[in-house]
Amino acid sequence: MPNTTTPHTDIRTSGWIAHLPAKLRPYALLARLDRPIGAWLLFLPGAWGILLPGAHTVIAPMERLRLLVLFGIGSVVMRSAGCVVNDMWDRDIDRQVARTAGRPLASGALRMRHAALFLLLLLLIGFTILLQLNGLTQILGASSLLLVALYPLAKRFTWWPQLVMGFTFGFGAPMGYAAITDRCDATQMLLYAATIFWQLGFDTIYGFQDMEDDARIGVKSTSRLWVHRPRGFVGACYSLAAIAFIAAGVLAHTGFGFFLGALICVGLLLHQASRINPADPRLCLAQFRANRDIGIGFALACLAGLLT
Repeated sequence: MPNTTTPHTDIRTSGWIAHLPAKLRPYALLARLDRPIGAWLLFLPGAWGILLPGAHTVIAPMERLRLLVLFGIGSVVMRSAGCVVNDMWDRDIDRQVARTAGRPLASGALRMRHAALFLLLLLLIGFTILLQLNGLTQILGASSLLLVALYPLAKRFTWWPQLVMGFTFGFGAPMGYAAITDRCDATQMLLYAATIFWQLGFDTIYGFQDMEDDARIGVKSTSRLWVHRPRGFVGACYSLAAIAFIAAGVLAHTGFGFFLGALICVGLLLHQASRINPADPRLCLAQFRANRDIGIGFALACLAGLLT
């Protein structure tokens, strides 16, 4: 079956989604299971937090692996829950935006009661996973639900919804760090800051795809706010993320392999920022997606720090 993605939407109804029973397909699309990039971008900061603590944290390798698996499953589940909440809030807006008009709630393929029951199921699964973690991480995980619920409102009241998204999607970093160390400290906060600035940068790139529709219906975003200085703004976000990430490595007393890997990833980010073109939606989507591989690179840098 040919790929049904068009320049006007990033919804994918081809591939494995097409083989699901007809009744399940709208739920898979509502959860964005056709586009796993979001789950990756939620998981990777958690992986950084799990892999960064080194010299002063004696943890068995299998425990780190167990936590990575739990965070991986949890990221898929909670990213899906966040998408459901977002679409419940935004269904009327989504109908007016070409890229999102085909989403299940906006198109009428699912009703609000279906979404509410699906959200409850996802939250129950997420809660079960959270119970496998230490008490501090459980508290952090429960508190993140407030950000998940409020994020869709940000675009209605502020020009900085991508910053709110950074706080929300980046919460895996302090959770992963707490799951390993069972404490909160400056290293954890620096890692969280790095995640926030990184995600502010790439989500601003993502938002360039919707500027015409957003302006027409009055949706605010950093993409619209900084459209005339996109390279400078995203470059500043990535630079701040790099400084915070490397500083977190210094405080964590990680090995030299971390710094080598991190500098390579920083170079990729800055190169991306230098090529931004808000008038080219295809390039913006490709650059957004490239952050998954860059995020994996940062995770490998953390792993290298453990091994050197």
